[in-house]
Amino acid sequence: MPRLKLTLEYEGTRYVGWQVQPNGPSLQAALEDALARLLGERVSVSSAGRTDAGVHATGQVACFDTTRVLPMKAYTMGLNGMLPEDLAVVDAVEVVEAFDPRRWSMGKRYRYRLSNRRTRSPLRRTTHWEVFAPLDVDAMRRAAAHLVGRHDYSAFRASDCQAKHAVREVRSLQVEGEAGDAVAFVVEGTAFLKHMVRNLVGTLVEVGKGRRPEAWVAEVLASRDRKRAGPTAPPQGLVLEQVFYGDGPPPRTPGGAPDADEDEG
Repeated sequence: MPRLKLTLEYEGTRYVGWQVQPNGPSLQAALEDALARLLGERVSVSSAGRTDAGVHATGQVACFDTTRVLPMKAYTMGLNGMLPEDLAVVDAVEVVEAFDPRRWSMGKRYRYRLSNRRTRSPLRRTTHWEVFAPLDVDAMRRAAAHLVGRHDYSAFRASDCQAKHAVREVRSLQVEGEAGDAVAFVVEGTAFLKHMVRNLVGTLVEVGKGRRPEAWVAEVLASRDRKRAGPTAPPQGLVLEQVFYGDGPPPRTPGGAPDADEDEG
């Protein structure tokens, strides 16, 4: 029975998130419905992680088993003709039976996009967080350095996060762009807590607005207290950009164990 790995791109504005839910359309349901039409059978799709309502992706990874044997172009061309216009397959490959898109992940990269124009942008309203106040981008870059490494990120987890612990490794956190236009926060790590990236961004923006000094970020991290950090940045700026894989499942370390990955969204 072939196991297929799909790389997906989507604009998540009109969805309740990746996972099937009773309160609205989900990306998982849209993909499974289209696959049922293509394959003539229902399949269950698993993913590298759950993204929340309004969150986007250019590199989400999904996996499923099927009894049908089709050429890969059936998924990148035929399936795309059955999917809604805001969801597409950008790559399809057959993988080994043991492949698991979540447990085999070596890490993820997220990009959070912010618009810093003085006026609102109709073209960015569903893909950026619009911050009209002046921002000190260099200060945010310097403050971001405090958040890189292996730490307890309890101060940046959602209150309803179900992860067993908050130790994670952030490999890099880059602040790109210029004040007065588009700014991007590019975060790469082994695993993420619920709302972790959005809480990191919200905290750095407090520094960018001049409300907090750069050293405050390190104090927040050390406090492990969510109440001391900045607000949660809105979902529309977040993009799951890439999921990294090796040749097999990664070693199970406390900071990167797949079963501890609540996942950003």
